[in-house]
Amino acid sequence: MPEYYQTRALVKKTKDAKFGEGTIKRGVTGPDQIEVDIKFCGICHTDVHLANDEISMLLPAVYPIVPGHEMAGIVTKVGENVKNFKVGDRVGMGCIVEACLKCSQCKFGDEQLCQTGYTHTYSAPIQYGQLATDTGVTFGGYSEKISIHEHFAVKIPDSYPMEAAGPIFCSGITMFSPLKRCGATAGGQRVGIIGIGGLGQMGIRLAKAMNCEVTAISTSPNKEAKAREIGADHFVVSTDPDAMKKAAKSLDIILDTAAVDHQAIDYFPLLDANGQLVLIGVTIEPHSIPAGALMFNRQSLSGSLIGSMLETQEVIDFCAKHQIIPDTKLVTGDQVEDVYQALRSKNDSIIRYVLDIEKTFK
Repeated sequence: MPEYYQTRALVKKTKDAKFGEGTIKRGVTGPDQIEVDIKFCGICHTDVHLANDEISMLLPAVYPIVPGHEMAGIVTKVGENVKNFKVGDRVGMGCIVEACLKCSQCKFGDEQLCQTGYTHTYSAPIQYGQLATDTGVTFGGYSEKISIHEHFAVKIPDSYPMEAAGPIFCSGITMFSPLKRCGATAGGQRVGIIGIGGLGQMGIRLAKAMNCEVTAISTSPNKEAKAREIGADHFVVSTDPDAMKKAAKSLDIILDTAAVDHQAIDYFPLLDANGQLVLIGVTIEPHSIPAGALMFNRQSLSGSLIGSMLETQEVIDFCAKHQIIPDTKLVTGDQVEDVYQALRSKNDSIIRYVLDIEKTFK
């Protein structure tokens, strides 16, 4: 019989329930696992949608649910086979807690593309036995402790503030991975970012630190000051035909973070020959792309979702080196309902809410 330990957590028992303090059972730390005292956990828009079962077409909510996939903490125990971590290490954990580690994608180092599917950090059936709970469903970071396979943790540099690390394992990796794949890490690329919300703001900071020329693209003219403040060299209002025409063929890469229905084809005129547009924001309405729009300028369209564990380590190291630190606001468990309401009402805030786990369960 599996052995478990109890740990306190913020639990939402049903779709209509409010969060309350409770206990969950996690599997005792195994030979390939590390046990972590979670110190901070970022609160993501995905938490809001998933906790309320609003994205069941992608990932259905399983109650009781403990959200949180932006974790930072301290290693308190290591299994006998663990090679990369020791007690006292500062570690981070993001959106993935399991993958098969056997398929061609996993062996290549793209666990997020696991051919049999990776396991999300919470509200997902445990598939590969690389961690355990008494329900067989993953619990996230709104809790005091977690035991996780060492493969799915990364080291947080000593110079990086732990309370700001969690968002890097979500918005940071989501933007870093396509930038790297498109060649922006070498510098000198002309990068456009559509949408100046949380993802877009992180993308601007990363691309600028990569020595790229950055253009922020938004439907809202009032985003210009903030976009330039965080590193944008240019600003284009996408609803202004003259501005769009003036910016024609000015970009090599476009990362499209817009999560409201729109047509990506409208932005292809901004790309130069051989340009790449990457879809990151999830929309309901399908994109319609005529083949000729891509063929005559040898342009390409792709999508991207989070990133690999190697890239996750790379992005936190990169952010530490370049002092890319999200603006955060620490909150406690009794404020979570208010935070969820704030995130529902505004999706472009530069402030990232972070749950202070020690103060929540003091």
